[in-house]
Amino acid sequence: MTIVIFVIVLWYGGLFFQSFFLHRYAAHQVFTMSKTMERITFVLTWIFQGSSYLSAYGYGIMHRLHHAFTDTENDPHSPSYDDNLFAMMWKTKTIYQDINTQRIAVDQRFTKNVPQWKSFDAFASSRFSRILWISFYIIFFVFFATAWWQWLLLPVTFLMAPIHGVIINWFGHVYGYVNFKMKNTSKNLFRFDFLMMGEGYHNNHHKHASRANFGVKWYEIDITYLIIRILDALKVIQLKPIKK
Repeated sequence: MTIVIFVIVLWYGGLFFQSFFLHRYAAHQVFTMSKTMERITFVLTWIFQGSSYLSAYGYGIMHRLHHAFTDTENDPHSPSYDDNLFAMMWKTKTIYQDINTQRIAVDQRFTKNVPQWKSFDAFASSRFSRILWISFYIIFFVFFATAWWQWLLLPVTFLMAPIHGVIINWFGHVYGYVNFKMKNTSKNLFRFDFLMMGEGYHNNHHKHASRANFGVKWYEIDITYLIIRILDALKVIQLKPIKK
C-alpha cells in the first residue's frame, strides 16, 4: 500500500506543478507571482517531477508553439503528423531539448516573459540529478515493495512527466468529446477530469487559452483551478482579470 500511495503522490504532485507552473504560469501567464515564489515553485517542480523534470523555459515555449501551430507540420506534438505516440514523444523531446540548448532560433513572441532559471535548470535537468532521483525511487521500492506487481509501477516514477504529456498531447487529440468546433483535433477526455486535474479539458483550453479555468460546463470541475483560487485568496499568487 505504501508504494501505491507513493506513486499517487508523485502522479498528482508532478501533474499539479506541470499544470500550475509550467502550463498556466510559464506558457500562458494566467496569474503572477513574486520572484521568490517563482524560485520556490521551480524547486517544488523538481522535487515532484524528479527524474522527469521539465524546464519552465523549454515547456513554456514549446507549448506556445503548440497553440500557434496546432495540428500542422510545425506543431511540436500532433497525432496528425506522427505515426504513433512514441514517435510523437521522441519528436517532442528533441524539440524541447533544442529549445533549452538554444540549438534552434525561436521567434521572440514565443519567448516573451517565459520564466527561466538557467543555473537551477542546468542542475535539475542534468544526468546527475535524474540518476539521483532514479536511485532514490529504486531504494524506496526495495524497502517498501511488498508484492511483485508493485515493481511494475517503478518505470512510471521514472517517466511521470512524459506519461502526462502523452495522455494530453496524443489521447487529448484522438479520443473524447468537444464543446467547441475548431480547426484542430483537440478534445476533452473526461466529463469530470479526476485523472489529469483539469488538463483533460483540452478542447476547452484550445478555445480559451488565456483562461485559468479549463472547465466550461458545470460538471467540468478543474481541480487545478480550484487550488489556484485558494492560492490567490491567500495572496500567494495573483490571478489576472478575466478578459471579456
